[in-house]
Amino acid sequence: MSSNRETTKSETAKGGIDPASMKSGFADFMIRSGAVRFGSFTLKSGRASPYFINLGVLGDGESIARLGEFYARALVAYGLAEKPDILFGPSYKGIPIAVSTAIALAKNHGVPMRFAFNRKEAKGHGEGGLIIGSPLKDGDRVGLLDDVMTTGKTKEETLDTIRSAAKVEVSYVLIAVDRMERGETDLQATEEFSQKYGIPVRSIANIREIAGSAAAGSMVTPERMQSINEYLKAYGGKARV
Repeated sequence: MSSNRETTKSETAKGGIDPASMKSGFADFMIRSGAVRFGSFTLKSGRASPYFINLGVLGDGESIARLGEFYARALVAYGLAEKPDILFGPSYKGIPIAVSTAIALAKNHGVPMRFAFNRKEAKGHGEGGLIIGSPLKDGDRVGLLDDVMTTGKTKEETLDTIRSAAKVEVSYVLIAVDRMERGETDLQATEEFSQKYGIPVRSIANIREIAGSAAAGSMVTPERMQSINEYLKAYGGKARV
């Protein structure tokens, strides 16, 4: 399942949430909070990117609460809210995402949901282990929440962590923003991961949707939009085969 496919009428009706309106509101939130920035940024890969995504700047209760609300709305709009038994947020950025999303699901949508996250290293004293929060149990269906997916490598490590704790099924991965860049093949990293592991990957919005919303609100210049389009032409991946 691609995170960038067009919205269907059935999705629009789910939970009474219009995905297009949700994406627009999310884009505005991400840009105004500084979680998405446009300019020139050197990535870990060495690429010079015209956009940068960093949910780590959301450092207050109000912004984290709003982030969780958007994740929860996306889960409801995409029909994913009640598919898992537990939400999992990989350390470190996935931790506040999982917690705030579980709170928003219960408070705003009446969907009670367990949550868990992991340590980077196992604790040898006290309760011990790698997993904090609700214990993963055999047969659990897990919804994996994280910020972005650039190559999919870190998500593969998370799958190993989850599956080493219990015999679980990962129902989906939901990320905030799909960078739309290719992975190790010509496919987008999200599509590549989905095909490799048989796990659907969805995003609240992709970078074209966020940049387009920013351009419509005069928050991105035409020149900047051109550089984004050129970057995706050079490094973007195919949404599907």
